[in-house]
Amino acid sequence: MPRRAKHDRGDEDLVPPKKITGKELTQLEELSARLTTLVEMLDEKGVINKKEYGRLVAMRLHEISKAGAIQELDEEL
Repeated sequence: MPRRAKHDRGDEDLVPPKKITGKELTQLEELSARLTTLVEMLDEKGVINKKEYGRLVAMRLHEISKAGAIQELDEEL
């Protein structure tokens, strides 16, 4: 299958073009807002439990942070 240009993939259907009405957001801010909105929509529909999701994310972030700290200590030794 030939590669298509980015604008031919249909990405615009999922992500409408940005309309800048104030301060331009960083990619991290935009991604965070998109994920928060998605989680809220899924919670409202009963697909996920927002509180349980929050606990799981906190545990995962703790695991990743801990693993990174151990790796840094290991490199120092």
